[in-house]
Amino acid sequence: MAWYFKVLKNYVGFTGRARRTEYWMFTLINTIISFILYFLGVFADSVSFLPVLYELAIFLPALAVLIRRLHDTGRSGWWVLISFIPFVGSIIILVFTFLDSQENDNKYGQNPKYSSDY
Repeated sequence: MAWYFKVLKNYVGFTGRARRTEYWMFTLINTIISFILYFLGVFADSVSFLPVLYELAIFLPALAVLIRRLHDTGRSGWWVLISFIPFVGSIIILVFTFLDSQENDNKYGQNPKYSSDY
């Protein structure tokens, strides 16, 4: 949960770099919360607006951590726009998020893998 809250504390921080662990732990916890809210709406026999509100609230932090993850691999945040290409774009972004960090500092900041945070 610490990784999840770390992303939320940096709500719209689009600068810097995010480790793979930070990105994937946030994504995992975000997915779990989304499923829980969805199933609560299903079991309540009503169309719940909670999942929609949650996804709207979490959109900017999720976008920010994705852009920071791309920065960690040495790519600009503008690469996010490639995800608008059906099917292929999402696969390319997925591959980029799986890649390891650039070992040295890059133009987006120092390598978070070797910093004192987490």
